[in-house]
Amino acid sequence: MHIRFPAAKNSYPPLAQDIGKTTVKVTNKPILLVEDDLVDAMTVVHALKEIHVTNPVVHRENGEDALNYLEDPANDKPCIVLLDLKMPIMNGIEFLQAIKKNDKFRHIPVVVLTASEEQQDKSNSFNLGVAGYMSKPVDYPKLVEVMRAIDAYWNISEMP
Repeated sequence: MHIRFPAAKNSYPPLAQDIGKTTVKVTNKPILLVEDDLVDAMTVVHALKEIHVTNPVVHRENGEDALNYLEDPANDKPCIVLLDLKMPIMNGIEFLQAIKKNDKFRHIPVVVLTASEEQQDKSNSFNLGVAGYMSKPVDYPKLVEVMRAIDAYWNISEMP
């Protein structure tokens, strides 16, 4: 299966005989991965490849660089943002504040993928309109399952 954003109206989960076929709606849109730890970023990319997500991944190391990417009209807008919270220069909450007040970017789904277990981070993230908040697992097989869950959720979700 592949990450598909946004889901078309009247889209349904694949039938059993269609699973594994490339019936992708939006594989040309990138996934924006905002993560300051290069090992974590490479691990996320590897996990996405393992579950056969074919969208290109654009990696930025902090919120400021990610915001600059979004603001550049030459860049394709992402179908989803996978966002760490604890980053230098502009952290994840500051990035969320910036994109959610911008009409051009507020519709882009953001899933927080972070090691932060702080309740305030969760509250702030949901108050700023994130689509989901996932704890970044330490071991790789669990990370693959988190990526699979994100992929599965967005494959059956309908966007306005």
